[in-house]
Amino acid sequence: MAKKHIVIAAVAASALLLAGCSTGGGGSSDGTPSGEITVLTNRTDLIKDKTYAGYTAAFEKIYPKVTVKVQGITDYEGQVTTRLSTKNYGDVLGIPSSVTPNQLPQFFEPLGDTAKLKDTYRFLNDKSYKGKQYGLPTFGNANGILYNKRIWKEAGVTSLPKTPDEFIADLKLIKSKTDAIPYYTNYKDGWPLSSWQGQQGFSGNADVVADRDKNKSPWTPGTEQYTTDALLYSVVHDGLSESDPTTTAWEGSKGLLATGKAATAVLGSWAIVQFQQAAKDAGADPADIGFMPMPFQTDGKFHSNIGGDVNLAVNVNSKNKPAARAWVDWFTTKSTFAADSGALSPLVGSKNPATLQDFTDADVQYVELNAAKNPTLDSDIYNKAQIDLFGMLYRQKLVDIARGAAPGDMKSYFADLNKQWADALASVKS
Repeated sequence: MAKKHIVIAAVAASALLLAGCSTGGGGSSDGTPSGEITVLTNRTDLIKDKTYAGYTAAFEKIYPKVTVKVQGITDYEGQVTTRLSTKNYGDVLGIPSSVTPNQLPQFFEPLGDTAKLKDTYRFLNDKSYKGKQYGLPTFGNANGILYNKRIWKEAGVTSLPKTPDEFIADLKLIKSKTDAIPYYTNYKDGWPLSSWQGQQGFSGNADVVADRDKNKSPWTPGTEQYTTDALLYSVVHDGLSESDPTTTAWEGSKGLLATGKAATAVLGSWAIVQFQQAAKDAGADPADIGFMPMPFQTDGKFHSNIGGDVNLAVNVNSKNKPAARAWVDWFTTKSTFAADSGALSPLVGSKNPATLQDFTDADVQYVELNAAKNPTLDSDIYNKAQIDLFGMLYRQKLVDIARGAAPGDMKSYFADLNKQWADALASVKS
């Protein structure tokens, strides 16, 4: 899911600051894997349905001297970020989005040279720092928009929207011709709003982040940032989203969209199998779950940013690093986790999963964003500006302004964001 550097909350930021004094080596990664390791995961659903038990049994069959304990955490981002202020954050864990690239060596064991690992893995740029790799992706995501095909068809929409205006027009048809909520923001849970930022690269520009970091006013017409946030604003302002966003619930939203009570949501491809399962559970047709690219074309082609989802890392303080490293290697290369998730494999040369057949049919072009020359510049700017690009707070405010629950309008809010960004950019570069 959301996978970037965010200003989550004051407690999270404090945790990372405190952690700077608490880390230390816990032994070598070399040696025979043995002992007990604790693996932290946000996939509590896979613990509940025993999927993780199958993974640990398969691993322990190969490594009989290792015992794996899996700890599921619902509020993963918040709790694990806080635990980074101690040494107690498991032996293996998914790297929280709040950890910036320059903080990776502080918390995690180096896993090898990024250049060498690229022979095996895709999607390595996010968790690489100064040529060393600190996390390996469990799978890859394409970014786009989940939708209920049946509802869109009942509204009379027969082709994918190619522009933001066409997207808004289609949502208005859904509102007028069906009983479905045209768009579901998941405002209350918040984190799904970060999926809008995950779309960056939808214009086909692999240097979109570097371009943003040179721009004093990213919220200006013609930029991806403006296009993305203006579209969300219009969806809400035009009354095309849920009437009371303060009562939304992520788990419930799966059933709403799967059964056609809601029609559309911006998300990553990781969500496809979850919503298909929700359709099965509700007695609806999983084939109703579709996935479309952002409504934007360059040279007549749709584009979608693809990248790694959760990256597994070894706690730099682990007492059983060889066992922890063995789990990371096995889970990312040998387990069926990526296939079970219907996701892009992190391994070089892998085929596209069947879940992305809609993208294949629409000839969507995949974009992997180029690695930044300064990997911390983007996060330095948005943290200084206090604009959580990959979080929820500034987009919740955008939604509030759009629905009339906060003062201002899109023009005034974007002007404020541009000023905050410009001031931060000048400060970071000075």
